[in-house]
Amino acid sequence: MKTCKDMSELWGISERRISELCRLGKIPGAMKSGKQWQIPDDAKHPVDNRIVSGRYVKQDTVDVKKTLPVGISDFVRAQSEYYYVDKTLLIKEILDRKALVSLFTRPRRFGKTLNMDMLRVFFEISDEDTSSYFVDKLIWNCGEEYRKHQGKYPVIFLTFKDVKYDSWNATFAKISELVQEEFGRHLELRNSDKLAEYEKEYFDKILSGRADEVELSSSLQKLSKMLAVHYGKAPIIIIDEYDTPIQEGYSKEFYDEIIGFMRNFFSGGFKDNSYLSYGFLTGILRIAQESIFSGLNNLTVNSVMDEQFDDFFGFTGNEVQKMLAYYGALDKAEEVRDWYDGYIFGNKEIYNPWSVINYLSKGCLPQAYWVNTGKNEILEDVLKTATDDITEKLSSLLQGERVIVKIDQNVVYRSISEDPSNIYSLLLVAGYLKTLRKELQGDGTWLCEVSIPNREISVVYKNEILSHMMQIGAMGRATANKIAESLFAQDTGKLQDGIEEYIKKSISFYDAGSEG
Repeated sequence: MKTCKDMSELWGISERRISELCRLGKIPGAMKSGKQWQIPDDAKHPVDNRIVSGRYVKQDTVDVKKTLPVGISDFVRAQSEYYYVDKTLLIKEILDRKALVSLFTRPRRFGKTLNMDMLRVFFEISDEDTSSYFVDKLIWNCGEEYRKHQGKYPVIFLTFKDVKYDSWNATFAKISELVQEEFGRHLELRNSDKLAEYEKEYFDKILSGRADEVELSSSLQKLSKMLAVHYGKAPIIIIDEYDTPIQEGYSKEFYDEIIGFMRNFFSGGFKDNSYLSYGFLTGILRIAQESIFSGLNNLTVNSVMDEQFDDFFGFTGNEVQKMLAYYGALDKAEEVRDWYDGYIFGNKEIYNPWSVINYLSKGCLPQAYWVNTGKNEILEDVLKTATDDITEKLSSLLQGERVIVKIDQNVVYRSISEDPSNIYSLLLVAGYLKTLRKELQGDGTWLCEVSIPNREISVVYKNEILSHMMQIGAMGRATANKIAESLFAQDTGKLQDGIEEYIKKSISFYDAGSEG
């Protein structure tokens, strides 16, 4: 077998071109070992007259609009084959701030996974020239001080977005599989002359899926050390949607097991790890440090309340205007704003990217695309224990009013059901509320004036909040239908009647529930 370098000398074309042809399947028998392509000795010079740029073929797109990236979280594919909203200045912001470990919390479907994959592609050492994916992006115009970081770090990348199982055993098996796959991306370590035999034995144990819980919990730390020793450069660790299995653990009653494992797993990777250049995590909830990030004093948390990084997750008004202009839908700007705008991240007004993309891909059909993109067991649990004050404030929100609530960003999953007032913190970070005014309190919580962000979320309340109220018996179907119809029709009078009817019935419901 020969390498890309060998074939480059033989065929007289660049190593990068050969790597691209291998990736595109144009060289029969070519196989990837770690980060290197292995090519059969008798391979024939491929004939391919198509224009190739990077990893994907670019078709002739004269007068043909790019496809919208519905559900695409692969950065290389998104920027090559689809309409891509350039968020690469996130890289500049990260390098400027130099936070060792950063946690970004945003609602579901706001581009977290795509951004994390972008960071992976930008920073990761690769046998191909990945700078081609960034030369036409905003980050490339920022200067050599940023370009010099491109392709210079080993990267550990894990996404837990699909770790949704009913038991700890199944969850552990899936996490083990993901770690095993990530070790498989770094097969160059198996033959490294810089690693000790016991390290290679550990590597093979993970790779074969034979590691127990204790051994797996130290895998981040051990892999980061091996990569640092092999490359002479400490790696970047990226954990996407870190809290998905934690939410499942809370809902499915294996919370203690998942918290115990994650505490050790993250501690090894991020706490006092001298083999770490940067660490990035994303999720929906900011889990209190004493719950899972115990002793991790180098953690910088960026939430929907913070001004830093406020325009990198979701679409800004300018980005939506450009998108509408590109697809010839500028006349729909007001409709898009009414349905999908209104989120406030830091000081920026943000559109829901998932909904805007789906709206355009469906021929500008306004509806609630964000419904049922996630699970809401925690919301259900909180609604079951909602007090009269909470139900009254939810009713006010449904009428389009503003309410004053306390927001605690350090909420832990268990405390949500123990203190039902934490529902507002959950609703805010999950994307069901927006902040209009906020004031930091002495205890670290926020006193906020909040409201429903837009028309889509009004429909989401209809489909999720009202249905949960009916399920727990706090609201009859007729009342729920009246409120739902008035929300859709924006009939304030009918809505008021429905709310008053609900409040009367909810008071009697909760009174009855408290007897005996």
